[in-house]
Amino acid sequence: MASIIWLPVIVFIATAYLYLLSTRLPEMDYTGKNCTSEDLKFPRNLQELTSLAVLLQQYKTDHLPYVLLLFCSAYLYKQSFAIPGSVFMNLLAGALFPTWLGFIIVCTLSACGATFCYTWSKLCGKAYIIRYFPDKVKFLQQKVKENMDSLFYFLLFLRFFPMTPNWFLNMASPIVDIPVHMFFFSVFIGLVPYNFICVQTGSMLSDLRSIEDIFTLWTMAKLGLIAIMALVPGLVTKRLKKDIKTD
Repeated sequence: MASIIWLPVIVFIATAYLYLLSTRLPEMDYTGKNCTSEDLKFPRNLQELTSLAVLLQQYKTDHLPYVLLLFCSAYLYKQSFAIPGSVFMNLLAGALFPTWLGFIIVCTLSACGATFCYTWSKLCGKAYIIRYFPDKVKFLQQKVKENMDSLFYFLLFLRFFPMTPNWFLNMASPIVDIPVHMFFFSVFIGLVPYNFICVQTGSMLSDLRSIEDIFTLWTMAKLGLIAIMALVPGLVTKRLKKDIKTD
């Protein structure tokens, strides 16, 4: 296993790359002044998100490749290092790109970024995650063992379920021996409802008043129902295998 010292090195390199990318932005006038890298920062609220969306929409007109590269790099950065705020990036995708394109981009980036996080955890952080989250790791390990015959459907359930801590699942998955290919596709498919809701809402960003407007009680209930439906194939598989053994 690689030493934990490599993780700060990886973070430093990724941060330096993102900084250099943000300081090499094409010159363009924005609200009467030259835009600087200070205008390009991760949004922390809807007001900052709206301002950033307006800025990048202007750049996108003449510099689409740059905006696309910047967005993808920033998204992967947040996902790879389990930095909160993916909802703002998903909304931004809806504001910048057509809904269908933003949706495809976000689904791909969320799966790739989560897999990078999985990789860093496997190479550098296994001992530390077990040390600081022993009960959670033990609980997840037990559930994985119980659902080994239908593991993919169980992983889909975890991703569909709106209250699942995805950051922990990303980091703990290699520890509980979830195969990387199964992990990748469970993220890609399992976050489809969440990503679509965010991207679709982002296309109407100017009408959004708060994050709570996205995740209403009805929306959360629908996501929960989808999560439960994901368990059905696994339960059926278990039942069939049990019947076969009985016979």
